[in-house]
Order: sequence, then C-alpha cells, then structure tokens
Amino acid sequence: MMTRENSEYWWLIVVALVGGGLLYLLGPILSPFLFAAILAYTCDPLVDRLEARRLPRTLGTVLVLFLVLGVFVLLLVILIPLFYKELTTLYARLPDFLATLASKLEPVVQHYLGANVTLDVAGIKGLLSDNMQGAPDVAGKVLSSLKIGGLAVLGFVVNLLLIPVVFFYLLRDWDVFVEKIDHLVPRRWHERVTAIAHDVDAVLAEFLRGQLMVILIMATFYVIGLWFTGLEFALPIGIITGFLVFVPYVGMITGLTLATLAGFMQFGATGGLVWVWVVFAIGQTLEGMVVTPWLVGNRIGLHPVAVIFALLAFGQVFGFFGILLALPASAALLVGLRHVRRDYLDSGMYTKG
Repeated sequence: MMTRENSEYWWLIVVALVGGGLLYLLGPILSPFLFAAILAYTCDPLVDRLEARRLPRTLGTVLVLFLVLGVFVLLLVILIPLFYKELTTLYARLPDFLATLASKLEPVVQHYLGANVTLDVAGIKGLLSDNMQGAPDVAGKVLSSLKIGGLAVLGFVVNLLLIPVVFFYLLRDWDVFVEKIDHLVPRRWHERVTAIAHDVDAVLAEFLRGQLMVILIMATFYVIGLWFTGLEFALPIGIITGFLVFVPYVGMITGLTLATLAGFMQFGATGGLVWVWVVFAIGQTLEGMVVTPWLVGNRIGLHPVAVIFALLAFGQVFGFFGILLALPASAALLVGLRHVRRDYLDSGMYTKG
C-alpha cells in the first residue's frame, strides 16, 4: 500500500518530469529569460549593496542596468572594428603565407615521398582577390535573402530587446521572487530545502562571480602578453582565450592554436613564435595555480568530461545561452546529488545490505 509520504515523492517526480519536458519544448523561447536570469542573479548583490545605502531598489536596478548595457555596448564598439581589421589583415596575408608554406613543404614531400606536389599559389591569390572584390555582391545577396527569413531575424531582434526588459524586472523583484518561492515550500521540508538552497547559492556565487573575474584577468593577461611579443592578432586571440578559460583546457588549446598559426604567418619559424608559446605556458600556470584557486576555489567539483557533456547537452537544448547556463545548472544539480548520496549512505538500503 502506498503511504502518504511515498505518494508525495511520486507527485514530485511527476512535476519534475513535466517541468523538464516543458523546458525542452520551450527551449528556443526561454533563452533570453535564462540569460536575463543569470545576469540578475550575478548583479543582485550589487543592487543589495546600493539598497543597503538607502538607495531605492528601483533606482539601484536602473543604475545597474545602464552599467551592464554600457559595458556590452562599449565592448561591441571597440571589438567589432578591431576584429574586422584583424580578419582583413589575415585575409590579405594568407596568399603570402601559403606561398612560404609551399616553398618549405614541396621539397620535403619530394624528398620523403618522391612525389612532385605543386601548390597553385597564383590561382589561390586570384580566388581570394575575386572574393574580396565580390564582397559587396555577397552582402547584397545576404540582405535580399533576409526577406525570406524575415521572421527569424525579427525573432532574434525581439529576443535581444527582451533581455534587458526581463533583466530589469527580475533584478528589481529578485528578493520578492525568492520570498514567494520560500513560502511555497512545504513546512516539514522547509529546513532541508533551505539548507540545499544555501549550498547551491554558495556554489553558484563561487563559480559565476569568481569565474567572471578569472575571465577578465586571463583575457587581460593574454592580450598584454601577446602584445609584448609583437603579435598583431594579440587582441582577438587574447580575448577568445580568456573567455574560453571556463571550459577546462579548451581555452588554452584554442588560443594556442590560433596564436601559433598567426605567429607562424607573421614571424615564421623564428624566436618570435617561441615567445608566443612562453606567454601561453605562463598563462596556463598562472590560471591553474594562482588565479582560479584564489577566485573560484575548487570550481564546482565537476570532472572535465562532465563539463564538456553539460556544455553540449545544454547547448543542444537552449542554444548559445544554454552554454552559459550549463555549468551553473550542473553545479546546482551536483549539490542536490551530494545530498541524495548522503541520504543513501545513511539509509537502511545501504547499511543493511
């Protein structure tokens, strides 16, 4: 016979399954809400501090909103022209790089394989030149094709504009939402749920706010370090490497690969390329032994394989914003699993085996 407590657990399982199904079905439209929720959670302590100094909550929320928007706009204004300039430079230097590479590889291939391999550098240069001249036509075709996908573009713009609106209301009423959720928790579970919520909050705070500082510090380090080596692509490569440090090893490997290719095109097989590698060796040591342990501690306790799986799974369901949500959600799930494991080890099922 099913007891009342067992029926309540089954009811919770059903609610969890239904909620998971809705999240999967509504994933595409939930992305801006998830991103706004992440921003609101991250910025809530700042608004709380302003409120503690007797600043009205709404005014503090408006100030933080404009601060966040200002940072995003500033980044776009600075980075987009620089990325365009770097890509144009890369595009212009690619034929010369291929010619140099061909002059070095052709003798090696002929010596070891006995085959005459000739790279048509002149043809590649002509192809790239034609593509550069045809760029305006391509842009025109893209713009004309927007008529077909107008609804998709409109949806993207609406989602983009929706983020600051949702962010404002979530941030302003964050404490109200938390209080309402607290009142919905059954009283006999309240103490346990509150303890779990505090553990989740501690892990998320350690990860989100700490990892944000890690990203800023490491991006600054790589940009400055690569700039000192004389690498012309220091800014975009440094920013990409710093942003990807939240994925174990992926940021360093991606940045090192890009910097090696860019350095080989600029310096060739000379000492300049060695200094680029030195910067990444120092950066990896600094991030792994100093910056991350200091600001994030032991991170969230997830194995690198679990991190990669979480990124792929959440990215599949929620798109780009799912990637941002993956590790915080995994951290919260990890806390819940720790409590479940503790209950299992204390239960009769385990001890009376």
